[in-house]
Amino acid sequence: MMTVKPTMDYQLLRNAFGRLEFIAADGERCDQVLPVRAFPITAPDEGIALVDAYGHELAWIERLDDLPDDLRRLVTDELAGREFMPLIERIVSVSSYATPSTWEVDTERGRTRLILKGEEDIRRLAPPALLIADSHGINFLIRDRQALDQQSRRFLDRFL
Repeated sequence: MMTVKPTMDYQLLRNAFGRLEFIAADGERCDQVLPVRAFPITAPDEGIALVDAYGHELAWIERLDDLPDDLRRLVTDELAGREFMPLIERIVSVSSYATPSTWEVDTERGRTRLILKGEEDIRRLAPPALLIADSHGINFLIRDRQALDQQSRRFLDRFL
Protein backbone atom coordinates (compact mmCIF):
# COMPACT_ATOMS: atom_id res chain seq x y z
CA MET A 1 0.00 0.00 0.00
CA MET A 2 1.36 3.43 -0.93
CA THR A 3 0.88 6.48 1.29
CA VAL A 4 0.10 9.71 -0.51
CA LYS A 5 1.09 12.89 1.32
CA PRO A 6 -0.99 16.02 0.79
CA THR A 7 0.41 18.69 -1.48
CA MET A 8 1.43 21.99 0.07
CA ASP A 9 -0.36 24.98 -1.42
CA TYR A 10 1.48 27.46 0.80
CA GLN A 11 4.95 28.29 2.04
CA LEU A 12 6.07 28.91 5.58
CA LEU A 13 9.32 30.64 6.49
CA ARG A 14 10.93 32.61 9.28
CA ASN A 15 11.27 36.32 8.42
CA ALA A 16 14.04 38.78 9.40
CA PHE A 17 12.28 39.47 12.72
CA GLY A 18 12.21 35.77 13.65
CA ARG A 19 8.46 35.41 13.15
CA LEU A 20 6.77 32.80 11.01
CA GLU A 21 5.56 34.15 7.68
CA PHE A 22 2.84 32.44 5.65
CA ILE A 23 2.73 32.79 1.87
CA ALA A 24 -0.49 31.53 0.28
CA ALA A 25 -0.64 29.93 -3.18
CA ASP A 26 -1.89 33.25 -4.62
CA GLY A 27 1.16 35.08 -3.19
CA GLU A 28 -0.68 36.78 -0.31
CA ARG A 29 1.55 37.11 2.76
CA CYS A 30 0.83 37.06 6.47
CA ASP A 31 3.77 37.83 8.73
CA GLN A 32 2.47 36.95 12.21
CA VAL A 33 1.61 33.27 12.00
CA LEU A 34 1.20 30.98 14.99
CA PRO A 35 0.77 27.21 15.00
CA VAL A 36 -1.93 26.08 17.43
CA ARG A 37 -2.50 22.47 18.48
CA ALA A 38 -6.10 21.28 18.47
CA PHE A 39 -5.39 18.58 21.06
CA PRO A 40 -2.07 19.51 22.74
CA ILE A 41 -2.09 16.68 25.27
CA THR A 42 -4.01 13.79 23.76
CA ALA A 43 -2.79 14.17 20.15
CA PRO A 44 0.07 16.69 20.05
CA ASP A 45 1.25 15.72 16.55
CA GLU A 46 -2.19 15.79 14.94
CA GLY A 47 -4.53 18.65 14.09
CA ILE A 48 -2.46 21.84 14.02
CA ALA A 49 -3.87 25.11 12.71
CA LEU A 50 -1.72 27.91 11.33
CA VAL A 51 -3.48 31.10 12.39
CA ASP A 52 -2.88 34.81 11.85
CA ALA A 53 -2.57 37.42 14.61
CA TYR A 54 -6.38 37.68 14.77
CA GLY A 55 -6.90 33.94 15.17
CA HIS A 56 -8.12 33.34 11.61
CA GLU A 57 -7.10 29.95 10.28
CA LEU A 58 -4.75 30.11 7.31
CA ALA A 59 -4.00 26.40 6.94
CA TRP A 60 -4.67 23.08 8.64
CA ILE A 61 -2.02 20.45 9.23
CA GLU A 62 -3.56 17.03 9.69
CA ARG A 63 -0.34 15.39 10.95
CA LEU A 64 3.12 16.84 11.59
CA ASP A 65 4.64 13.75 9.95
CA ASP A 66 2.98 14.76 6.67
CA LEU A 67 5.11 17.91 6.44
CA PRO A 68 8.48 18.12 4.72
CA ASP A 69 11.39 18.07 7.22
CA ASP A 70 12.22 21.78 7.00
CA LEU A 71 8.59 22.86 7.43
CA ARG A 72 8.04 20.40 10.28
CA ARG A 73 11.11 21.82 12.04
CA LEU A 74 9.77 25.38 11.71
CA VAL A 75 6.40 24.40 13.16
CA THR A 76 7.79 22.29 16.03
CA ASP A 77 10.35 24.96 16.95
CA GLU A 78 7.63 27.59 17.09
CA LEU A 79 5.38 25.34 19.17
CA ALA A 80 8.23 24.55 21.59
CA GLY A 81 8.88 28.26 22.06
CA ARG A 82 5.25 28.94 22.93
CA GLU A 83 4.36 25.85 24.91
CA PHE A 84 6.10 25.07 28.15
CA MET A 85 4.64 22.05 29.89
CA PRO A 86 7.18 19.98 31.80
CA LEU A 87 6.46 16.28 32.07
CA ILE A 88 6.57 14.98 35.66
CA GLU A 89 8.48 11.72 35.86
CA ARG A 90 8.65 11.40 39.66
CA ILE A 91 7.35 13.18 42.76
CA VAL A 92 10.30 13.35 45.15
CA SER A 93 8.58 14.99 48.14
CA VAL A 94 5.68 17.14 49.27
CA SER A 95 5.94 19.62 52.12
CA SER A 96 2.45 18.94 53.45
CA TYR A 97 -0.71 17.09 52.56
CA ALA A 98 -2.64 20.29 53.22
CA THR A 99 -2.62 23.00 50.58
CA PRO A 100 -0.81 25.13 49.72
CA SER A 101 1.92 22.54 49.42
CA THR A 102 5.40 22.63 47.91
CA TRP A 103 6.24 19.66 45.71
CA GLU A 104 9.71 18.66 44.61
CA VAL A 105 9.45 16.81 41.30
CA ASP A 106 11.71 15.31 38.66
CA THR A 107 10.73 16.31 35.13
CA GLU A 108 12.24 15.52 31.74
CA ARG A 109 13.94 18.92 32.10
CA GLY A 110 15.40 18.27 35.55
CA ARG A 111 14.37 18.66 39.18
CA THR A 112 12.15 21.57 40.20
CA ARG A 113 9.68 22.72 42.82
CA LEU A 114 6.08 23.70 42.33
CA ILE A 115 3.51 25.10 44.70
CA LEU A 116 0.10 23.47 44.60
CA LYS A 117 -2.48 26.02 45.80
CA GLY A 118 -5.35 23.56 46.07
CA GLU A 119 -6.53 20.12 45.06
CA GLU A 120 -8.64 21.74 42.32
CA ASP A 121 -5.37 22.60 40.54
CA ILE A 122 -4.95 18.91 39.70
CA ARG A 123 -7.13 18.19 36.68
CA ARG A 124 -7.93 14.75 35.40
CA LEU A 125 -7.50 14.40 31.66
CA ALA A 126 -8.17 11.40 29.45
CA PRO A 127 -7.25 8.52 31.79
CA PRO A 128 -4.61 8.07 33.10
CA ALA A 129 -3.23 11.60 32.50
CA LEU A 130 -3.22 14.52 34.95
CA LEU A 131 -2.49 18.21 34.53
CA ILE A 132 -1.14 20.07 37.57
CA ALA A 133 -1.17 23.88 37.62
CA ASP A 134 1.29 25.49 40.01
CA SER A 135 0.93 28.87 41.71
CA HIS A 136 2.91 30.58 38.92
CA GLY A 137 0.57 29.36 36.18
CA ILE A 138 2.90 26.69 34.82
CA ASN A 139 1.15 23.48 33.84
CA PHE A 140 2.91 20.20 34.60
CA LEU A 141 1.80 17.03 32.86
CA ILE A 142 1.69 13.46 34.15
CA ARG A 143 0.98 11.32 31.07
CA ASP A 144 0.32 8.10 32.96
CA ARG A 145 0.00 8.23 36.73
CA GLN A 146 0.03 4.41 36.88
CA ALA A 147 3.52 4.43 35.31
CA LEU A 148 4.93 6.52 38.19
CA ASP A 149 6.90 4.84 40.96
CA GLN A 150 5.02 3.70 44.07
CA GLN A 151 6.08 6.67 46.24
CA SER A 152 4.94 9.18 43.59
CA ARG A 153 1.56 7.43 43.26
CA ARG A 154 1.16 7.52 47.06
CA PHE A 155 1.81 11.28 47.14
CA LEU A 156 -0.71 11.82 44.35
CA ASP A 157 -3.37 9.64 45.97
CA ARG A 158 -3.38 11.95 49.01
CA PHE A 159 -4.45 14.86 46.80
CA LEU A 160 -6.88 13.09 44.46
